[in-house]
Amino acid sequence: MRYPDRGGLSMRARAGREALRFEAAGMFEAGRDAGEIARVLAVTRKSVNARRRAWQVGGMDALASKGPGGAVCRLDEVQLKVLQQALGEGLAAHGWVEDQRWTLPRITRLIFELFRVRYTPRGACCLLHRIDYSPQVPQHVAAERDEVQVQTWVRETWPPYKRTAARLSAWIVFQDESGQSLRPPKARTWSRRGVTPRVRVSSKGSGRVNLAGMIALRHGFRTRLIYRIMPYHGRKSERKGFRERDLAGMLDAAHQQLGRANIILVWDNDTAHRDGEMKRLIAQRDWLTVFHLPPYAPTLNPVEGLWSVLKRSLANLAPHGTDALAALVRTRLKRMQYRNDGLLDGFITETGLTLQPP
Repeated sequence: MRYPDRGGLSMRARAGREALRFEAAGMFEAGRDAGEIARVLAVTRKSVNARRRAWQVGGMDALASKGPGGAVCRLDEVQLKVLQQALGEGLAAHGWVEDQRWTLPRITRLIFELFRVRYTPRGACCLLHRIDYSPQVPQHVAAERDEVQVQTWVRETWPPYKRTAARLSAWIVFQDESGQSLRPPKARTWSRRGVTPRVRVSSKGSGRVNLAGMIALRHGFRTRLIYRIMPYHGRKSERKGFRERDLAGMLDAAHQQLGRANIILVWDNDTAHRDGEMKRLIAQRDWLTVFHLPPYAPTLNPVEGLWSVLKRSLANLAPHGTDALAALVRTRLKRMQYRNDGLLDGFITETGLTLQPP
């Protein structure tokens, strides 16, 4: 039976295909037409007729999964679970301390040390796919990050913030700063096999677009995006980034745009967020309450997701000057600001923070 999702080698994919065949068997027993079954299951009539003939001869057993195809796996189920546990322990637990990359030669060596079974790199690749592994780009996490502190913040500190916002009828505003140089991020593109594509990009080192963004949320209201852009051309008279008064002015603008409601500000522990000048500016605004994220925890800030999407959209950018880059960044941010497909809510969901009143 041809499957609309193309199936796969993993145990999960085989179980899904088996469930689809069993669903077809129920329709066979109900006497439904092959064309109707094909439309419901998104498969071809030919596949439906073939599975009907198999079912008529062998019943449900004929539709059950026969297990993985190809050669018989040289590791049994217990050994596969041991292998998964060993991979989850990390490389340092098995003697590789210089980096943190599982490569096929290392995995073949690990399999031999654990089970005295030799695999080629290609065989190890098929084995990893069989146990539902795939090559992935990891997410970098600061070595200084205290996971216990982060989880304590989510469990014990975040709920009082929500209670404070509900008591004050306030918006919860997450804030963060970032920047983009004239050299764009890299991204995959299509090219002929064996021919590495070459993309002309700007190599100037002096231009930069500084960014400050806020994602504002309130129960029962649409999530809002507020941002500011500050181009830096490398001139001596220019400011290189946002300072305390710039951030305070952005907060004043957010206060106006959010209907002059109270604001619960949540941001990181940057020096400009904690120094004496910023504390004085915060004290002058009675509608503003400020809380800080735990150290080295950018994943708790939804604005980080905004920067990620923005910079992916700037990948392989053609050569631009600073002003042209600033205009392009402003256009991309404005598009995200007015999207109604739940993009901003998705950034919040990605942090794992629940926003319902406690």
